[in-house]
Amino acid sequence: MVLAKRPAPTEGTLRSWLLQGLQTDRKQIEHGPHIKHPWWRVMCLTGVDYFSTLGYQPGIAALAAGLLSPLATLFLVALTLLGALPVYRRVAAESPYGQGSIAMLEKLAPQWWGKFFVLALLGFAATDFVITMTLSAADATAHVLENPFVPDFLHGQRVLVTLVLLAALGGVFLLGFTEAIGIAVLLVFVYLGLNAVVVVTAIIHVIQAPQVVVDWQRALSLDFSSPLAMIGLSLLVMPKLALGMSGFETGVAVMPVVAGDIAERIRGTRRLLSTAALIMSGFLILSSFVTTVLIPHAEFEEGGRANGRALAYLAHGYLGEWFGTAYDVSTIAILWFAGASAMAGLINLVPRYLPRYGMAPEWTGAVRPLVLVFTAIAFAITIIFDADVDAQGGAYATGVLVLMLSAAVAVTLSAYKKGQRAAAAGFAAISAVLAYTLVDNVIERPDGVKIASFFIAAIVVTSLISRATRSTELRVTEVRLDPLAERFVNDLCGEVHVIANEPHARDQAEYHDKLHETWITHRLRSAEPALFVEVTVPDASEFETELHVKGEERYGYKILTIESSAVPNTLAALLLYLRDRTGSVPHIYFHWGEGNPVVAMLRYLVFGGGDVPPLTREVLRQAEPDQQRRPHVHVG
Repeated sequence: MVLAKRPAPTEGTLRSWLLQGLQTDRKQIEHGPHIKHPWWRVMCLTGVDYFSTLGYQPGIAALAAGLLSPLATLFLVALTLLGALPVYRRVAAESPYGQGSIAMLEKLAPQWWGKFFVLALLGFAATDFVITMTLSAADATAHVLENPFVPDFLHGQRVLVTLVLLAALGGVFLLGFTEAIGIAVLLVFVYLGLNAVVVVTAIIHVIQAPQVVVDWQRALSLDFSSPLAMIGLSLLVMPKLALGMSGFETGVAVMPVVAGDIAERIRGTRRLLSTAALIMSGFLILSSFVTTVLIPHAEFEEGGRANGRALAYLAHGYLGEWFGTAYDVSTIAILWFAGASAMAGLINLVPRYLPRYGMAPEWTGAVRPLVLVFTAIAFAITIIFDADVDAQGGAYATGVLVLMLSAAVAVTLSAYKKGQRAAAAGFAAISAVLAYTLVDNVIERPDGVKIASFFIAAIVVTSLISRATRSTELRVTEVRLDPLAERFVNDLCGEVHVIANEPHARDQAEYHDKLHETWITHRLRSAEPALFVEVTVPDASEFETELHVKGEERYGYKILTIESSAVPNTLAALLLYLRDRTGSVPHIYFHWGEGNPVVAMLRYLVFGGGDVPPLTREVLRQAEPDQQRRPHVHVG
């Protein structure tokens, strides 16, 4: 028998439009949207974030590494292909429903510790995804305002322009997920095509003027004493280039959108990750080289024409203002839509955790309310940071690196548990490199941790408030009986009497005394049959529960035993189940507990127990408004 069904929203209202496609079934949420797409189309959705970093990555590399930009980028590519890619290919295989590395790590920490650990990781994921939206939109604004054809009245309005771009992004997702993927495919193909033209043109100029390479090599020999010094400094500055590694976590977060069964979904996601990483790696190496040798370093500094837009500088310089403007439009479009992959990641990730924990309202199972919430948060972040790309870079890199490190640690532990010692050692080495990269980034730009801490605190506080306000929901999805419990229920006739017993010694005296107390206190006739019910709480941190009721006969007494996350909710669900099975409104008998009611409520919220009788009645009152059909609660 299935319980806890929610009514569909009323048709023809704003509420029904917002909650269209609302999913409350956890299995339905795991399988994702009904409409699936080939892996290459989904790659374009995640790729708008990953590929769009070409708009600013070469400039960031030039500022961070100077003449060593190509070498530092080469190390970044090595970390991507030999580190992040193998890690996330394994994450895709072990978490095919889109929960990512967070789900793998959730299993390592039991009960409430595991929940808070997941909330912390979700805070970093929110940092990564939300800052992806705001930073990309801010950089798109920078490209808009730098274009020579832009009207003068827009100059100095970067916050306003960024907010308009974010609002447009939210509007696309309010229309639908399929429309977002269609736009992403178009943008990615056009953008990569134009970048290929710019990079090939730049390479031709390098071939035609080899002196620029000679000058670059001479400058390197003057600035550095040996190749080892170049390698060492490149490794030191490589963490500053971490923005060029985004896209992997969103790649696995949107796995439920990939067409096919589980095996095909895993294969498709692995192709998605590998193809995107190889394409991006090629562009990063070539673009860092041509921009370093062809663009004067002063142009990369703040106020320079290549600041945050190195390839756009080459497009205007070598292919003319009209092509350069077309490239700007393409860059602006993909940077604007880079937030789409982040939005897709959020609306796929959040419903998999917070509603399951009872730490979010049920409406978080619908796309449109989430889109409005995340768009509002993006507005606030943009205003706080004045749409400044550099100011948000640290938070972005911190979120990316924390999620990558968590994924590397998760697959290391997974490989070790499966006895794959060589693989575990390799993943451990990758984890060490990512840990170094993260620590270096945090030391260099601690603002990223501060922003992530704000997100974590906000998620924890709102989650706990939601959990407290939803604590008296029925919280039981289904009731299943074993054969003996089924026989007990089938034998019931007339009035149904249930005695709630907190198990202790479970000896004959315990059941005899409990039954005798019920006879005296509640005037229950000895001829009337009664069922004992005992609920134990192995993990109070779980929210929704499927009840597995076991029958047991001890000393001639019939006992139903249940393991669940909360005693009052479980008893209420069992009573409603018995009512519907027998057609008789059941009675349940309790013994009053002693103690402070506030402490009892806290015990209920944290440990699933507390003052059980009044809480059971409150759950029943909310679940069944008809007093004539509501099970009776007796306390003595």
